[in-house]
Amino acid sequence: MTMDANAVVLERYNAKVFKNRKEHMLRVDPAAEQQQIIANTRAIPGIMTNRGCCYAGCKGVVLGPIKDMVLITHGPVGCGFYSWGTRRNKAKPEDGSKDNFIQYCFTTDLQEPDIVFGGTKKLKKAIDEIMELMHPKTIMIAATCPVGLIGDDIQAVASEAEKEYGIRCVAYSCEGYKGVSQSAGHHIANNGLMKKVIGTGEYEPATKYSVNILGEYNIGGDGWEQERILKKIGYEVVSIFTGDGSVERIASSHKANLNLVQCHRSINYIAEMMKTKYGVDWLKVNFIGIEGTIESLRHMAAYFGDPALIQRTEEVIAEELAEIQDQVEAYKARLNGKTAALFVGGSRSHHYQGLLKELGVSTVLAGYEFGHRDDYEGREIIPTIKEDADSKNIEHLDVTKDEQKYHAFLTQEQYDKLAAEIPLEKYAGMVKDMDEGSYVVDDLNMYEADKFVEVLKPDIFFSGIKDKYALQKAGTLSRQLHCYDYSGPYAGFKGAVQFGHDVCMGYFTPAWHMVTPPWKTRATLQGSVGEK
Repeated sequence: MTMDANAVVLERYNAKVFKNRKEHMLRVDPAAEQQQIIANTRAIPGIMTNRGCCYAGCKGVVLGPIKDMVLITHGPVGCGFYSWGTRRNKAKPEDGSKDNFIQYCFTTDLQEPDIVFGGTKKLKKAIDEIMELMHPKTIMIAATCPVGLIGDDIQAVASEAEKEYGIRCVAYSCEGYKGVSQSAGHHIANNGLMKKVIGTGEYEPATKYSVNILGEYNIGGDGWEQERILKKIGYEVVSIFTGDGSVERIASSHKANLNLVQCHRSINYIAEMMKTKYGVDWLKVNFIGIEGTIESLRHMAAYFGDPALIQRTEEVIAEELAEIQDQVEAYKARLNGKTAALFVGGSRSHHYQGLLKELGVSTVLAGYEFGHRDDYEGREIIPTIKEDADSKNIEHLDVTKDEQKYHAFLTQEQYDKLAAEIPLEKYAGMVKDMDEGSYVVDDLNMYEADKFVEVLKPDIFFSGIKDKYALQKAGTLSRQLHCYDYSGPYAGFKGAVQFGHDVCMGYFTPAWHMVTPPWKTRATLQGSVGEK
């Protein structure tokens, strides 16, 4: 009987923590009818979780990459500074525009007197200064923890700024303590964009093959690589949510005929609301990995159903494969047989498993920082998820059909037929795609990461900045998938080659021969013999 790594990790916990953390772990068994894992619940106080806060999800993930607006952090300087530029969301100005503000950090820098007497005057002054210096058409405000605690009315300040300057000004009450992770901030950002931005633009797509890419944040240029491939086939990308995105294009996103959902967790709310209000169908895609990219492109072509588009899709796939095949095989020859662990955010822990498999690397452990049960088990279990108090703190935005702007590309009969063939409004979750005997852990903490590395001994651990260097001190290569360690793109065909290059470069560096993992010098069994 093989050792159960989950049991080894859990044995050090007391009874209360053991009971809690056990429900956040599973060992993949394809024969099981439905394996359940608990997710999106509060981390145990005192445990070093790797999660981010609600503010990080709203400001740092969803809103931060939008280039043609000024985004003010209303709060102490630390929150703004440490969420500034860390995810490497790349952006370039639209043609003829100079509006690209993402390289700047804007914060009201609240001090102790502001906490006592209120910070709304300081926020108003910050907006005045920004209008004088930057002249943006849009300002957005993200609140941090102290703002919610002292009760600053940022919505009123935003409304006043709109009247005074004739701009769009949107305030987000995304205080860090809301929800249980950055996932709450994603939801709040989705709601704000839906209420204040989407549906207000007048841009008309030039072709019926018009799409939005949702949940793509252009880390290391991923979004640009996806857009290159799609344009080569003949698609028009109306907007990207939100990497290299602009308020101007997001405002007209309701005019597109199909939404492509890359990161399911951070953006599925908008996908669902746009379907209800504007009739825009959404398709789950994965542009990480060669097979994932090919499958996504074929599903898109099937949706639009044009034989010429289908043929062009196959031509582009063949051209791209011919260009990269030899390089991919060279990296696979070096990496074949290696093992990996992945602990990242919304969908990356799932998406990258396919790319790793194409390079000969098997995944032995995977988990999400802020995933929900449906990210693990599939969307079909959503009706069974019980809403808790933390979830109720986040507004659920009810939208209705817009009779004037509603436009469904497919008839209901066409939709029903296609839905049986391609993932329209479906996501099967991560667990179903994992190998038998591999491990899934939600909200992995630092102790558990160390212990799993000791037991499973993965060759590579893909994670984030919080645990990267602790893992490397244990002698295990760690590559960041939150910011790509200053590399990329990793999406699409060329991105797969870049990823293979970076993993090989990291794994085969001589540095690892100079590091001794602690379990090689520390006894793994402890005990006493005889009487005390």
